[in-house]
Order: sequence, then structure tokens, then C-alpha cells
Amino acid sequence: MAVTSFRSRVVALTVLVATTVVAVLVVLSHVLLSRVTDADAHAMARTRAEAAAASIAVEGGRVVMTENGSEALDSVAWVYADGQLVDGFVPTALLDQVQALSGSPAERTAVVQGHLLLARPVPTAGHRTTVVVGVDLMPYETSERHSLTASLILGALAVLLAALVADFAVRRSLRVVHEMAALADDWGDHEPGRRFDLGVPRDEFGELGGTLDRLLDRIDGVLEEERRLSDEIAHELRTPLTVLRGEAQLAQLSGRQLPPDAVLREVERLNSAITTILGAARRRVGGGDRCDLAAAARAVIAGRGVELDVAAGVEVAVPAEVVTAVLAPLLDNGLRHARARVRVTARTEAGVVVAEVLDDGPGFAAEEVERVFEAGVSAGTGHGLGLAVARRVAASAGVEVRAVAVGHGRVEVLFPAPWAAT
Repeated sequence: MAVTSFRSRVVALTVLVATTVVAVLVVLSHVLLSRVTDADAHAMARTRAEAAAASIAVEGGRVVMTENGSEALDSVAWVYADGQLVDGFVPTALLDQVQALSGSPAERTAVVQGHLLLARPVPTAGHRTTVVVGVDLMPYETSERHSLTASLILGALAVLLAALVADFAVRRSLRVVHEMAALADDWGDHEPGRRFDLGVPRDEFGELGGTLDRLLDRIDGVLEEERRLSDEIAHELRTPLTVLRGEAQLAQLSGRQLPPDAVLREVERLNSAITTILGAARRRVGGGDRCDLAAAARAVIAGRGVELDVAAGVEVAVPAEVVTAVLAPLLDNGLRHARARVRVTARTEAGVVVAEVLDDGPGFAAEEVERVFEAGVSAGTGHGLGLAVARRVAASAGVEVRAVAVGHGRVEVLFPAPWAAT
């Protein structure tokens, strides 16, 4: 299928509209001119008939023309009395129609061979007198043809001019768009941080510049998010791999075998990290899933020294996998910083179920409650990925995670409640 440019479509549309308008104007002007010329021809015929009628007189019982009558009327005005021609010279081509009109009891008109004929009865004593006049329509028809030809020529010139103006205007306008697109392409390759910064939009191009700026911001954000994801994956996978390498080196140095439970534990941690991070990057959870918070938390706590204080039957509007993926890094963080106790509690608020991971460690300083969710930030010996991964997974599922500065470890997870989603 052939591809046409936007400029070609605009010019074609302009030509179509201009042609339609010109055609309508030409038709209307031609119809109007025809009516005007027709009215002029009838007016001239009536004037001639009145002039001829004013020259009719009765003398000696006969209808005659007075000397006041103009001889110029003889070829265009004919007087009939009692069915006989008494004045004028009727052209042979019009003779039959003129004689037929001469007997008309009322005013009549007819068009014969390019002539307008008008018959008008004239009251005379004792006689039936009729004046028949003719008007040559050729000059009027010629004028109409010339006018139509001139209108068509001017219309064609108007359409051509409209097409040229439209092409010039669109080409000039699209030049700005081409320049903006070229700049955006160049910036994307060499200076992704640059923007148009046109300020408050004053026209459509200002709006386009603002839209492109926002688009570039979103693209920059996506790229930054991808870089952050890569960093998180690298950091999160490095920890279990380091443990495995250390255990293997120790076993090699001591001549003992690598403990199977340690290998399995770290491999499971590696698999969990991969599943959690990639699942958060690729998936968006819908609002139709739900699970029992206590059951999901119990699956995460299994084998850990964590207290669970969540009543059975408390449901959240996310899958159990999301609860597990969010709570697992939070529990790892709590266990790493707690002195002796870590517990999970839950309470309901307006539209959400708030799960709390509490520990008796030093907790968070007020100025650090947001910074601790950044990749690489850690107050301990870890790599600082636990809270960052938890927030990423939560955000992908529409769940909020926040740290609270209360003098001990406290992280709140706001799960959407099923009753709020219906």
C-alpha cells in the first residue's frame, strides 16, 4: 500500500475543499447571471411592446401606426389587427410563431430560435389588436458563456493558489517538527538529559515540545529503572554466591566436604532472589487475586525465629507470592539487626491491611526512613538490597512499604484490602 505524507494529505484536502467551494460559487453565479439576463430580456421586450403600443392609432376605421413610432421597431415589433399584420417585417424563421402569438387574448411569451417573443393585446376601438415584439437572446447567451468561462478560469487559479499556499504553510510548519524530531534523536544518542524547555506553550508546537520533554523524561526514568534493576540483581546475587564460594574454599582448605544444607540454603536464597527481582520487573499484579495474610506469612517464617501475631482469616487483595516476596527481605533485614526478637503483626485501616515487621534492634533514624530503601544502603554487613527489593516488589503489586522511626525496627506494608477493591 502506498504511503502518502502528511503534507500531501493536507494539500489534497485543501484542493478538494477549494474545488468544492469554487464549483458551488461558479454554479450559483451562473444561475444568478442567467436569471438576471432573463429578467433583462423580458424587461426589454416589455419596453418595446409599450413603445409600439403607444404608437398605435385608429384612423378611418383602420389601425395604423402614427409617425411618432420609431422605424427601428419595425424589425423587432409587429402589430397585428384582426389577425392581419399592419406594421413591421417578420423574419421568415419567426413568422409561424409570431402569427400564433398574435391571436393571444392575454400577454404571452415564447423562446424561438434564440429569440424571446412577447405578445401583448392592445385595447383599440372595434378592433382586436396585438403587439408582438422580439428580443435577440444571442448577446445575453454570449455574455453568460464568457462569464462562465472567466469564472472557471478564475476558479482554477484560486484552487491552484490555495494548493500552493497550503503546501508552503504546511511545509514551513512541519520544518519545525522535523527539526524537533532530529534534535530528539540526536539527544537520545548523545545527550539524553537535554530537553527543549520551551516554557509555557503558546501554540501547538509548544505543546509538542512539552510532550516530547515528558516523553524523554519517562524514557530516561525507564532507563534509570533498568540500570537500578541490573544493580539490584548484581548485588543481590553476589551475596549467596560469595557464601557458596567461601564455603567451598574453606572445605577445600580443610579437606572436608561442603555441607549439603549450606549449599541448599544458599542455592535456595539465590533462586528466591532471582525469582523475586525478575518477577517484580516483569509483572503487574491485578486486583482480582487475594490470599490469607497469616498463611502466606507463616510460609515465609517457617524455620526462622520470628513471632507471628496475625489472626487467621485476614485477607489481602494480592497473591500469596507477592506477600512472600515482600515479607522475605523485610524479615531478613529484621533478623540481621534485631537483638533478640522479631515479630509480624497486622491491623486493618481504611481500605488497607497494614502488616508490620517489628524487631528490637536500633531501628531507623528519622532522616533515613526513605534513604534505607535505596540500593546499596545498609547499616550492617549486608549489601543493602533487602529493603530496596521489598519496595520494588511491593510497588509492582500496588503495595506500599514504609519505614517508621520509633526507636526500634519497624517497617509497615500496606496491602490493599479485598473489600476496598470491590
